[in-house]
Amino acid sequence: MWFRALVAAMALGVSGLVLADAGRVIEATTAAGEAVRLLPNGRWEFVDAARQAAAQAVADTYPENQLCPPGAQGRVFGIGRCILPGDPNYNRGSRSPRTR
Repeated sequence: MWFRALVAAMALGVSGLVLADAGRVIEATTAAGEAVRLLPNGRWEFVDAARQAAAQAVADTYPENQLCPPGAQGRVFGIGRCILPGDPNYNRGSRSPRTR
């Protein structure tokens, strides 16, 4: 019985240590020796601004990073198409004939 209590107390103590670092940016080094920042949201970026700009230019070429432009509608959780202003479906309102 005391063993279970000890294990539970240790688990709570370890989880508190993990949560203490939850909102911090961590400075790290890759295997190639490049300095990076590990962000709290799970992303990372290079510390060197020139290297980060080059990496961002490469990342912008991937289709999954091409999002809808500002002002467009659609694309809920990556499903659907971007409806741009000026498209007939942009502000169509309700499809009900009573409210047209």
